[in-house]
Amino acid sequence: MRIDQQQITEVNTRNNDIHNRQMDILKQLHSGSRIEGIIGKLIEFQVALPSWALGAGGTRFGRFSYGGEPGSLEQKIEDIGLIHQLTRTAGAVSLHIPWDIPDDIPAVKELADSLDITFDAMNSNTFQDHEGAAQSYRNGSLSSVHEAAREQAVEHNREVIRIGENLGSKGLTVWLADGASFPGQYNFQTALKHTGESLKTIYAALPDDWKMLIEYKPYEPHFYSTVIQDWGTSLMLANACGEKAFTLVDLGHHLPNTNIEQIVATLMAQGKLGGFHFNDSKYGDDDLTVGSVKPYNLFLIFNELVYGMENNAENPPLSWMIDASHNIKDPLEDLIQSLEAILVAYAQALLVDREALSEAQQYSDVAQCQEILQEAYRTDVRPLLRESRLRSGGAMYPLQVYRDLEIRKKLIRERGLKVRATGL
Repeated sequence: MRIDQQQITEVNTRNNDIHNRQMDILKQLHSGSRIEGIIGKLIEFQVALPSWALGAGGTRFGRFSYGGEPGSLEQKIEDIGLIHQLTRTAGAVSLHIPWDIPDDIPAVKELADSLDITFDAMNSNTFQDHEGAAQSYRNGSLSSVHEAAREQAVEHNREVIRIGENLGSKGLTVWLADGASFPGQYNFQTALKHTGESLKTIYAALPDDWKMLIEYKPYEPHFYSTVIQDWGTSLMLANACGEKAFTLVDLGHHLPNTNIEQIVATLMAQGKLGGFHFNDSKYGDDDLTVGSVKPYNLFLIFNELVYGMENNAENPPLSWMIDASHNIKDPLEDLIQSLEAILVAYAQALLVDREALSEAQQYSDVAQCQEILQEAYRTDVRPLLRESRLRSGGAMYPLQVYRDLEIRKKLIRERGLKVRATGL
């Protein structure tokens, strides 16, 4: 389904007076040219939505369908189109293979083009066995002691690259669940060696204009050891592969209270931060709505991202994606909320007075450094988001429009109550 653009325009018109007053206040507090610059960057900022996030996600204890879930890749792209029409920020999809292999690539591309959706980095899957596969990944994939399993995992990644090429994607994300649950289960050095060799083989298959994103995670599904357990191991493997390989940071893939903003700064200084996956957490890889638990942490991370984007020209443009599991919320509402939180943190970081901050840092004025950061963080930047959406043809209040138009009810009528999306 698609939303009648006139319906969005009518809701925007009803909220115009209040919005204009809020914008006037922001322009009084900050220079008009600076506000315009931030709005321009918000309009350009696009976040990919993963193909597995359009349905109700699961936990190890169960999965509860929300009704009206997309039953095909085409319906998933249509749902992303709905979110993009409302927010004008979700202009890309990140496919997961084999969960979402296109049956008709030209038709899928045509559908995506009609909705102004591009194809972001492709995601391979060697953390579960594939139907009909000769080898099992029970004891590892790219790191396996079994050569046949490693070769099968490498070939799977090659297949993902071929599919992505036909779709117009320019990247491959590799996340490994490979690890050990018990001491002595495998040799650490051998597992790392096999992983490095496998990644180099995959890297050799990359088209010239592609990049490979190597993800890391300290634990889960294994709780004793993970082969690529931290950003340093990811960076080491990326450097060994070549200039088209980069580290990917997932917010949930860290031990509690890890200083993620410092990791971001270090990687960007090395020109090796390639992608970023957004979510939130209280304990581990909780995959909660972005900004729902630690919004100040998200702001601090964006503060380093903005600095890096402005000062580290050698670092490539980043691949942004939401990676979350929507178990008890309407997944489309959850994604809309996540996009809002991401843009709020981005706009707040753009408001930081970097000249004043640099001066305070030079004089070791610790209190003033904190004041400058928190002044930006405590600014209500939501009117800037609304203005950027208004200028782009989106909804000033996307969640409100989604609910007012009863989109979930319409999806249930169209698709049924019991359908379940592929994926998590």
